[in-house]
Amino acid sequence: MNTNPFFEYFSVSKDLLHIVVILTLAWFLMVLSRKLTRTFRDYMNTRADSAEEIRRIETLARVFRYVSTAVISLVAGMLALSELGISIAPILGAAGVVGLAVGFGAQSLIKDYFNGFFLLLENQIRQGDVVEVCGKTGTVEDITLRYVCLRDYEGSVHYIPNGLITTVTNKSRGFAYAVIDVSVAYRESVDEVYTVMREVATELRASADFAEKILEDIDIAGVQDWADSAIIVRCRFKTIALEQWGVRREFLRQLKDAFDARGIEIPYPHLTVYAGQDKHGLAPAFRLEDKQENHLRS
Repeated sequence: MNTNPFFEYFSVSKDLLHIVVILTLAWFLMVLSRKLTRTFRDYMNTRADSAEEIRRIETLARVFRYVSTAVISLVAGMLALSELGISIAPILGAAGVVGLAVGFGAQSLIKDYFNGFFLLLENQIRQGDVVEVCGKTGTVEDITLRYVCLRDYEGSVHYIPNGLITTVTNKSRGFAYAVIDVSVAYRESVDEVYTVMREVATELRASADFAEKILEDIDIAGVQDWADSAIIVRCRFKTIALEQWGVRREFLRQLKDAFDARGIEIPYPHLTVYAGQDKHGLAPAFRLEDKQENHLRS
């Protein structure tokens, strides 16, 4: 029995029309999901109480856009194949078998996605945070279910799979401490050093550039160690997050000027050389002046 070419053409045209409709709906849903995501993000940003919450909202919005796009594309592709007369059931069955086989060989990839999901769910990392993971420290430029992208101080970009992340050190949460070790000579008065440090810290906190960055007065822990050529005094400033390094650098700069003005020595390693000694250890130290005098006499 011969089939009417008109009906064949009509059937093909109908299938193509269905595919066009499916793809159009998929495109519309993608646009709608992105618009809804932006609207929800902007609404939540207006209700956010801090910059940390804004960064978390931005990160979650980006991940939601990624997931929604992947799901819509997958469903649209399956429906389009169905309209072309390709049975989806065998594909799904084969995909399940292949997925099981691939799963054994791609355990690290699956682990990346699971770890990435919990990193976002538990709010451990957000875009814009400064973190240390896997021995790398930098600013989080991008975070997905697959990896975390860090840019370090030198500008190098590190892509770290989420499956390798076991410990996250986040330096951007709430507040931070600028921990500073100050070295002074053994002959200096520790009490005088404390006084100068407090004076510099008070001036630093009163300055316009650092008044909002330093949250509390200096906390001097005391003598931390007796080093080879110096006494180590440890102190710290409580600062807002990510400002601890700038506060530390400026405090050390001003403290150097204050020590110079008060005549407080900032030591450096000394080396005493002996030309030789008798069994009683009474030989004097070898001095450069003695060597110069002996050279002139010769």
